[in-house]
Amino acid sequence: MTEKPDFAKGNGLIPVIVQDVTSRRVLMLAYMNETAWTRTVETGLAHYWSRSRNALWLKGETSGHVQKVHAMYVDCDADTLLIVVEQSGAACHEGYASCFFRRFENGAFQVAEERVFDPKEVYKA
Repeated sequence: MTEKPDFAKGNGLIPVIVQDVTSRRVLMLAYMNETAWTRTVETGLAHYWSRSRNALWLKGETSGHVQKVHAMYVDCDADTLLIVVEQSGAACHEGYASCFFRRFENGAFQVAEERVFDPKEVYKA
């Protein structure tokens, strides 16, 4: 039995697929390091490693749109996670419920849903 994912396989980072507990819709893809994993297990709230900021990140720390973890699954190689969450607000920093809000149609990606919030209002700083 595995107690935690194998972070060594991904040079310290592993991909995390995040799914809504009710709709089962994929909300986002993020990355975790061992510290983010530990904080997530300890708090029950999703923590990730931000590659762009090079820092630990509690999902929703700025927006208030936190992810309460309901279940966590590891794949057969122990190097990818699937986390099932209760999402408050929206998962996407662009204001959409899911980061996968653009759909490929007629040769291009088109916005396929309405925004949940205005990012200019939420991320004023």
